[in-house]
Amino acid sequence: MVVKVYGPDYACPKRVIVCLIEKEVEFETVHVDGFKGEHKEPHYLKLQPFGLLPVIQDGDYILYESRAILRYYAEKYKNQGTDLLGKTIEERGLVEQWLEVEAHNFNPPIYNLVMNILVHPLLGLPSDPKAIEESEEKLGKVLDIYEERLSKTKYLAGDFFSLADLSHLPFGHYLMNSMGKENMVKERKHVNAWWDDISNRPSWKKVLQLYKYPM
Repeated sequence: MVVKVYGPDYACPKRVIVCLIEKEVEFETVHVDGFKGEHKEPHYLKLQPFGLLPVIQDGDYILYESRAILRYYAEKYKNQGTDLLGKTIEERGLVEQWLEVEAHNFNPPIYNLVMNILVHPLLGLPSDPKAIEESEEKLGKVLDIYEERLSKTKYLAGDFFSLADLSHLPFGHYLMNSMGKENMVKERKHVNAWWDDISNRPSWKKVLQLYKYPM
């Protein structure tokens, strides 16, 4: 049964798609137009009651929350494709640690930047300059910690590419290409080298080629 991924044009579904490519899992995508509110329609809410993207449908198995989906497929196909979890329990612990850092420290400020700089103007809503300033300051502090970490290891969890790195790709792409904030990465030597490495993986290039960002 081919995995269905809903909403491939948006950031969080791209997180899932790049994982599936790395794990060599066959999938197809189902277009969901968030700007038209298709993620709030009754047939979609039966799959994802919170009306958020993505959700995957794997036969009769339904799963939502992008990082939960990453963990599921990385574990289910751990002997196939790229090892994204580490080879020891200690490496797995570090992968989980930095995946949590991405979710709770990196994602909130960059999400606020994307909403205020990119999304609100498209919806005709005002941006909040104070929120932009505060989010940029918070993100800068996170990237300072990344810089220190990446001065010691090639990737966040160690010297191997993992879910912890992969999870940064969708919103990192906005930071580097759409918001005029790329210097936040470029001025940090080790963060810049890390981003250059992970963003040039064939799997991510394929995602960008196949599925356009809506903004």
